[in-house]
Formats: sequence, structure tokens, C-alpha cells
Amino acid sequence: MPLSPEAVKTLSHITTATITTVLLKKGLRNVWLRGTKPLRPGQKRLVGPAFTLRFVPAREDLATPESWSKPISTRGAIEAMPEGCIAVVDAMGVTDAGIFGDILCARMVKRGVSALVTDGVVRDVEGVLDTGLPVWCDGYAAPPSVAGLTFVGWGEPIGCGGVAVFPDDVIVADQDGAVLIPQAFLEHVLTEGVEQERMEAWIVNEVSNGAVLPGLYPMNAETNARYAASKK
Repeated sequence: MPLSPEAVKTLSHITTATITTVLLKKGLRNVWLRGTKPLRPGQKRLVGPAFTLRFVPAREDLATPESWSKPISTRGAIEAMPEGCIAVVDAMGVTDAGIFGDILCARMVKRGVSALVTDGVVRDVEGVLDTGLPVWCDGYAAPPSVAGLTFVGWGEPIGCGGVAVFPDDVIVADQDGAVLIPQAFLEHVLTEGVEQERMEAWIVNEVSNGAVLPGLYPMNAETNARYAASKK
């Protein structure tokens, strides 16, 4: 299901913290991708469908510089990325081999990719930052990917940061990291996320005015009635 511009606009105003709360209430506890920190502080919240890539542990006969020229390579995957997607890369949490550097990130920018999200790291960090590609990762390292990983494909289910990610699942990333919204829960998050943000803004205002937390957060019946009245 394509992610509509209206859905992107709505989700861009819903924090990842709120999304995790909304999904927790539906029984989904494991949606925050561990190790996905914004490479550049202050990156704006981004939303997009997941384009998945997968690495496995390095094997000496496969993880070679020559592998970069093969059809199944990170280079081939980047050429398959659709505009507006968020590249989500399973790097198995490896932090001593950079999966992408400045050249690959620059090409992703040219293809209109919205962001890169990985539980691994990047390399050529100054160059990556210069490309302007928003990146959420677990840091940076000088060695190339083949020093610790073998690239095996794209467009299939992966595990990134301990979370199962399927192609076209919705990714939202902000200063708290990246979270996943399964397609089946997208409409629920669009509806309940907006309401959760509105309710919490009202609670913050009440706290600013001196209200105590018991009975306010979470709301008791009296507080809930006052909140309902405030929306009329």
C-alpha cells in the first residue's frame, strides 16, 4: 500500500515516543530499532516506506572489494531504491565496519531517498554529513563493510536493531531514534497518534499551570471529563 502524502504529513507531527505508546496499547512492544541514533543532532522527523537491505557475517571468499562490482551489491541495491523510501539496513549491529560511505550516500540523495536507517555504522563520516542525507545509525568507523560483513540482498524481510522489518513497513525517525509501524496498524496510528499528541499537550499545559500528577497522568474520570470539555 503506497504511503500517501497526507499520511506522511500527519506522521511528521507525531513523535516516535507517541508512536511506541500507541502501538504498545495494541500489544506491539518491539518496534523501536535499537542503535538507530541521528548522525546529525537536530535532524527533522522523517517518514517513509522501508526499503530493506541485509548483511550477514563476513565470509572471506565473498566479502571482498571485488564483490562491490557484482549485480548483488550495495551499489545495485541503491539503484533499485524508489524515491521517498527510507533505506533500512540490517548490519547485525556490527560497529567496526562502515556499511555506506560518502559516495554511496551521495548517490542515494540523487535518487531521492529520504534517509538511511541502520543498526550498524557508516564510514567517511564528514563526507556523509556533507551529502545532506539524513542518517540514523550506531556511529561510524573507518573500515569498509567487507571488513566485517557480507552483503546478500535487498527487498526482503530483515531484522534491524532487533526488530522485524518487512518491505514497505512505515518508518518514522526523529531524535529518539527510528520506529516501525506495520502496514496493518498504520490507520490506527494515524488516528490515535494525533489524539495522543493532543492529549499530552493538554496535560503539559495543566502541569505548567501547577496541576499535580496523580489523577492527571494518567487521567482519572474527573480529569478526563475536563479534557473532553476542552475539545468542544
